[in-house]
Amino acid sequence: MTTGRTFINTVNDRVAIRLTVIFGSIWCVYAFLFFSLLPLVAPAWQNTLLYVSNCIQLVALPALMVGSAILSRSSDERAAADHAALVEILDDVRTELADLRQITHGIDTRTADNPVSGNVSISQTVIALDEAPVPSR
Repeated sequence: MTTGRTFINTVNDRVAIRLTVIFGSIWCVYAFLFFSLLPLVAPAWQNTLLYVSNCIQLVALPALMVGSAILSRSSDERAAADHAALVEILDDVRTELADLRQITHGIDTRTADNPVSGNVSISQTVIALDEAPVPSR
């Protein structure tokens, strides 16, 4: 039973997204512009065209809302995945920074001929040997 429900949800999502793409295209704008000018050519059809126009609006508005909700759900999932990846990268950077601190700890005591100040510059980050890292400008 869940497979049938999943299939129905998948079909509904695809239809909603497809309608959102169709109604959001410039070709749809051109079609509706042409449709709105039809009463000028055929005034006798005005009532029928008004009825069809109302039906289109009744279908298009909910379809656009559902399609937008589905697309935003995808964006939220993508943002969560990006966040997880960035947190993992940040953890790697922190680990590497801790390794660098351990490697450079005591570097000034080992160089008796040329003592080094309390800070060591690696690339654009200044690492204080006795303190937390100080970001450079």
